Amino acid sequence: MSGATANISGRRIGVLIGDGIGHEIVPATQRVVSAAVTAAGSDVEWVELPLGLDAIESHGTPIPDSTLAALDALDAWILGPHDSAAYPEPFRGRLTPGGVVRKRFELFANIRPARSLAGVAATVPGMDLVIVRENTEGLYADRNMFAGSGEFMPTPDVALAVGVVTRQACERIAHTAFELARTRRSHVTIVHKANVLSMTTGLFRDVCREVGERDYPDVRIDDEHVDAMTAHLVRRGADFDVVVTENMFGDILSDLTGELSGSLGTAPSINSSETKVMAQAAHGAAPDIAGHNRANPTALMLSAAMMLEWLGDRRADRHLAGAAHRIRDAVRATIASGVATADLGGLASTSEFTETVLARTLRR
Repeated sequence: MSGATANISGRRIGVLIGDGIGHEIVPATQRVVSAAVTAAGSDVEWVELPLGLDAIESHGTPIPDSTLAALDALDAWILGPHDSAAYPEPFRGRLTPGGVVRKRFELFANIRPARSLAGVAATVPGMDLVIVRENTEGLYADRNMFAGSGEFMPTPDVALAVGVVTRQACERIAHTAFELARTRRSHVTIVHKANVLSMTTGLFRDVCREVGERDYPDVRIDDEHVDAMTAHLVRRGADFDVVVTENMFGDILSDLTGELSGSLGTAPSINSSETKVMAQAAHGAAPDIAGHNRANPTALMLSAAMMLEWLGDRRADRHLAGAAHRIRDAVRATIASGVATADLGGLASTSEFTETVLARTLRR
């Protein structure tokens, strides 16, 4: 699939379709992005790149070197869901394609909003927060070592894990969180477990607070233990604005807030460095419904809107920012009107939902 043949603005966006429902929701998202960018007065060129099961068949690996080399030349791309559990050995036990991409480009910030949508039943109505997750270290074994894994077994009966927390990474993610808070309600909550992991998550808490107090005196700061935070989110999730935390806690809390705000099927995210951004829905490849025109493209469409907004902010490009607003407004209005896929209690197929979003994207 290709977008506009002209590329006078240099807006080239990579496309990695992935596995499972990626073959349905990624093309649907491309159509909506193309329409939104065109309606906003600009253009987009799609650069399709192999990844996943298709890449194993065509290139002998789920993440070809040619794909990584092509991403070197791009600032933004959409990553579809991938089903690494279904890959044949030796690929099944290796770092996932998304993990390879994330590590190569040091996509240190995983931004995961959770916002309740009109037309979707939410456990916490009125939730509108963002999880800012440090994405390069912590207790995740695939992210915290230069070589090898942060997990190892000195004997067959003993397994150990190493958690890594550095001042540099904490400062970097703290700036991301506080800068984001300034565009929202100016409130940052630092989540940690310093009562038990006093050196590691204690360092995370202290560095984030130092950055906030020194550089963002206009932003309100508080902090919570991660176990208490889960209860607070269920009981009063609408009270929080920006939540910054380490890798594992961020992964868990963002799944929780996605469901509390309505559904993981509506939960978008981006992974970014200082110079590159990847749109990736929080959910998986859902192989059980793949190919049945039942998948919900909402999360990936909203992720793509975040990607365009990120690009627009850094390039001072009102066209990209305008396209992002068009997509968000169209998706929300579509669901609010009662057009939704089965996972949200609706009757629309993937293609029917997409056509309605497209029409609303062009209507403004």
